[in-house]
Amino acid sequence: MPIHILMPALSPTMSEGKLAKWLKREGDAVASGDAVAEIETDKATMEVEVFDDGVLGKILVAAGTEGVAVNTPIAVILEEGEDASAIDAPPPPPQPPLPQPQAAAAPPSREPERAKNGRVFASPLARRLAHEAGLDLTAITGSGPRRRIVKRDVEKAREMARSGVAAAVPGQAYTEVPHTTMRKVIAKRLAEAKRAIPHFYLTADCRIDKLLEMRKVINAKAPQGEGAYKLSLNDFVVKAVAYALKEVPEANASWNDDAVRLYNSLDIAIAVATPGGLIAPVVRAADAKGFVEISNEIKDLAARAREGKLAPEEYRGGGFTISNLGMYGIKAFSAIINSPQSCILAVGAAERRPVVIGEALGVATVMTCTLSVDHRSVDGAVAANFLAAFKGYVEEPLTMLLQGQTP
Repeated sequence: MPIHILMPALSPTMSEGKLAKWLKREGDAVASGDAVAEIETDKATMEVEVFDDGVLGKILVAAGTEGVAVNTPIAVILEEGEDASAIDAPPPPPQPPLPQPQAAAAPPSREPERAKNGRVFASPLARRLAHEAGLDLTAITGSGPRRRIVKRDVEKAREMARSGVAAAVPGQAYTEVPHTTMRKVIAKRLAEAKRAIPHFYLTADCRIDKLLEMRKVINAKAPQGEGAYKLSLNDFVVKAVAYALKEVPEANASWNDDAVRLYNSLDIAIAVATPGGLIAPVVRAADAKGFVEISNEIKDLAARAREGKLAPEEYRGGGFTISNLGMYGIKAFSAIINSPQSCILAVGAAERRPVVIGEALGVATVMTCTLSVDHRSVDGAVAANFLAAFKGYVEEPLTMLLQGQTP
């Protein structure tokens, strides 16, 4: 008699779902383990598999139908020798979702059933999940029809491996670290930014020997005890970015669907690595602050960021971001834009390199900086002008002091 495919319960709490897509058409041959449809729930999209051989005789629920109750017939399979007239047989009455099978319900066999050619019987979904988890199907006991390996068997094996059960499955060992809410948000924002923003990149090599010498002189004159300070290279980078944005305000911008927003305040976000993920506290009005004030503020913001003690207003907003990996010895890199901003400057390590000085070959301390730009809101010429202005300030740092600010 015809076999009815029922809307499956993909989780213990599922009561209905959306039949998103049919993977087979009426009249197509199907075999046990074939995926015939995709079902969407509020948590995931999963495949519906059949456990019988035959022909997909009739589709009862159209693709795109929402609110299909669990155990509602969605299609009919005709077995060998049956014709379309058999489809009119009444379907079985809907039953409440069955409880999830327990491990004890599995057949006593220790190995999954194999075909004569040695192939392990497993559903396509189970094979995919096992591959993604690095599990060996030959070591998993099947609990489906004819001891076929199905999704729940792979999930059980994965949980056993995760909990450290000895010899659960062979394969590559791993440890899973659950996502924090912060890391989930960061991952979502970065993925959206990389996918939606048309990035382009400009790179400049900056000779910073004069800046390092000025930093050395300023730090040597720093007071001892109360009021002591020690300026970092990054403090000068922040100041140079602020002054470059002052010269090229079109780079201090963000994009939205109605307009390009140009910011009046020079608020610079500084990327800080924390145990929970990357966060970018903001130095407000950086152009109006001296080097020491910027330095102290960055140290305070970074320390509290790592402790998870920043107030929301301290890491929201900003018109431009700096990401500095120079202290890790990274020569150059390209950063993902901190949406909705239009630019982020990736700062590499300061290192001694051979350079051409005049007509001769010499050695200088060079820092490679790469600007990632949102091409929707900042044109190439604007970005180039900004990077040139920034390069001018770090290569001739006295020009920053001539702007009227003291250390």
